[in-house]
Amino acid sequence: MTDEPITSSPKPVMKQWGRNLKGENSWTMFKVISEFVDGFETLNMIGPCVSIFGSARTKPGHPYYQKAVEIARLLTKAGYGIITGGGPGIMEAGNKGAAISGGRSVGLNINLPHEQSHNQFIDHDKNLNFRYFFVRKVMFVKYAQAFVILPGGFGTLDELFEVLTLVQTRKITPVPIILVGVQFWHGMREWIRTVMLEQEGNISPEDINLLPMTDDPEEVVRIINDFYERKISELEPNYEL
Repeated sequence: MTDEPITSSPKPVMKQWGRNLKGENSWTMFKVISEFVDGFETLNMIGPCVSIFGSARTKPGHPYYQKAVEIARLLTKAGYGIITGGGPGIMEAGNKGAAISGGRSVGLNINLPHEQSHNQFIDHDKNLNFRYFFVRKVMFVKYAQAFVILPGGFGTLDELFEVLTLVQTRKITPVPIILVGVQFWHGMREWIRTVMLEQEGNISPEDINLLPMTDDPEEVVRIINDFYERKISELEPNYEL
């Protein structure tokens, strides 16, 4: 197959926006800055935390809800604060586990079209509200020394792969990322191994090690404690902006 010569062609006509953009959109950056400032000033003072992700639809009494409560309870006993998205379901369970054990309980709420209300187990001075998802994500990642991922939907997957990408590309320091719920996560992890790694070569073999799985709350704490055993004095936010 030979390369075809490049020939001149009529200049394309650029598409236009369907409506005039408002000049006030330029001021959005000040709203963004204010959210960063509020988040940094609050979370800087809290200390090392673990972010817990999972579905907002998981009801109290569900095994995953109960597991999230127990994981958060054990983590606070180990000296970590708990960060969640501040809403119902697994988020509520994480905050509840922190609250019942007297630990720090942080909620990072987001304003959504169908209003998300914060759960009752967040410390009153650690309940933050965000307009922008990307600012909220920075807060989840910057102040967490580990990530515990319980079963969830698109939002949970988004948060999981965001963290995996940041660790893989070394944009943040390596941190434990633990999948809880072997039956739920096994198929995805197996697809990553057989298709992304072995079939397509899109990741490296060591990347699979970023995703340990367990059903045992005590194992979650053990993985995190083992990871930080020799560098507990080096705990600090994950990156500087």
